[in-house]
Amino acid sequence: MEKSKTGFSSVAKSALMPQESMLEVKRQKHRLYIGIPKETSFQENRIALVPEGVSLLVNNGHEIVIEAGAGASSNFSDNDYSEAGARIAYSPEEVYKADIVLKIAPPSQEDLKLFHDKQTLISILQITMQNQEYIRQLSSKKITALAFDYIQDKTGIFPIIKAMGEIVGGTAILIASEYLSNVHHGKGEMLGGMTGVPPTEVVILGAGTVGEYATRAAMGLGASVKVFDNSLYKLRRLRTNLGTSIYTSTIVPKVFLKALKNADVAIGAILATEGRSPCVVTEEMVSEMKAGSVIVDVSIDQGGCFETSRITNHTQPVFTKHGVIHYGVPNIASRVSRTASYALSNIFTPILLSFGEEGGMEGMLWADKGVRHGVYLYKGTVTNKFVSDICKLPYRDLDLLMAARV
Repeated sequence: MEKSKTGFSSVAKSALMPQESMLEVKRQKHRLYIGIPKETSFQENRIALVPEGVSLLVNNGHEIVIEAGAGASSNFSDNDYSEAGARIAYSPEEVYKADIVLKIAPPSQEDLKLFHDKQTLISILQITMQNQEYIRQLSSKKITALAFDYIQDKTGIFPIIKAMGEIVGGTAILIASEYLSNVHHGKGEMLGGMTGVPPTEVVILGAGTVGEYATRAAMGLGASVKVFDNSLYKLRRLRTNLGTSIYTSTIVPKVFLKALKNADVAIGAILATEGRSPCVVTEEMVSEMKAGSVIVDVSIDQGGCFETSRITNHTQPVFTKHGVIHYGVPNIASRVSRTASYALSNIFTPILLSFGEEGGMEGMLWADKGVRHGVYLYKGTVTNKFVSDICKLPYRDLDLLMAARV
């Protein structure tokens, strides 16, 4: 390398010269146009965004249109949303003009007719309740669809499933408490315990999120709780999370039957990752439970884990069989819809803000693997293997589609 008479190389001299300033190139923000229609699914009372979430999104430059009355079932008025900056629409057609349609339940057949080409849908999937034609209609309009129940966070946890599980677990115990009382012609017992009176016996099937929060609620009321699950990992995690010693057991028939016979309340919270939940309590076992005891089958939307269970609704939530009160409402979170809506909004709001920060849907999918996990349709192409198998439709890998800019 040549050196000048001063002894500095030409490269070194250039380094000492004034340099041009290198400014950071800012990521191009994307303005979102989000539509929230009124839920038409039977007894679905939740809404995806509460007014505070809407306000935050609007203040960040995004446009939100909400169908009139969409928040009424969660006690949010149109005025609440209007003051937060949303535009109130008086027809679903107006809402479905948005680039992103955000709702709780999957679109109905009537809703599907309102979609336009290349929109984005964010809702729960409930694939076991859908058919091939449903997916085909979304596919024909080149829709990109995210199932919010499949979205993961950075730790691999499904945040919406966990949030709803926490709500459902605690609420299930409160429901059981109602049906043990005289108000609903129960045995007239207080769920829990008090000095000099034996505590209520509660059996919980499943040591997942629902089981954990049902356990917390029951123990908080003073009940004697026994938790059964065939996963030793989940049982250990439950004891660790609770920070106290609690009766746990794998589902050994003789031990399990003895616990059911003595139980005042049984909570079914064994959820399947795919397909039907395992039915672990036979009709014969139910017939040996105490008269007036209460079953709350949280797993009923997946078939239930009690053989005697059947789907009920919020209007007629219970029936009695073999003297045992059965509660089989599949959408327990809608019973406390305002709380559930806040929980959902707390998750959706930052995700939508990230959509804007990352330059739109595609930018977000590149940047966030957890959100990408929720995509089951990408511009009309099925990108979820389970959905592909259920609906007998061709499957393509999302990462390859995005890399090819299809």
